[in-house]
Amino acid sequence: MREPEPAARRGVPEELRRALAAEISLGSRIRHVAVGLAGGCGAALIAVLWATEPHPLPVRTRAAFAGLIAIGLAWAAFAGWVLSRRRPLYARDRVLAARLALVAAAATGAAGTALAAVRAGTAGVLVTAPVGVLLVTAAGLALARARSHRRELLRLRSALRQDTP
Repeated sequence: MREPEPAARRGVPEELRRALAAEISLGSRIRHVAVGLAGGCGAALIAVLWATEPHPLPVRTRAAFAGLIAIGLAWAAFAGWVLSRRRPLYARDRVLAARLALVAAAATGAAGTALAAVRAGTAGVLVTAPVGVLLVTAAGLALARARSHRRELLRLRSALRQDTP
């Protein structure tokens, strides 16, 4: 009879086992499918609206549509990348998603504040700018948490590899 592997006998640390199980679970995959569909469908809907306009759109509207299409396609590409992986990503997907959210929040906040400055004046800027700052702050915190989580998973993986003969 074969003796179990030394790592299997000792066991994988429970924290690492839970984290990896959550990364490759069916629920995680379904969430990524939903993100991909939302991004792709949103981008397609905006592209169809843009393409079916009977008259040329103003430059700012075209720029806004192009930006929204790019954001939707980025989320769809992200979901495709995650779903194409067959092994744990050690939270690399979380870091990438948080970076994408930070870029989208910064672009949206800056564009919204600029539009408010042109159209609504000081009052509009005083409402729009704090909302943009709040979104960027939330995305920045998500990025910091994702990086921290990834570092911890990589530390656990490294410790496990060092213990294995």
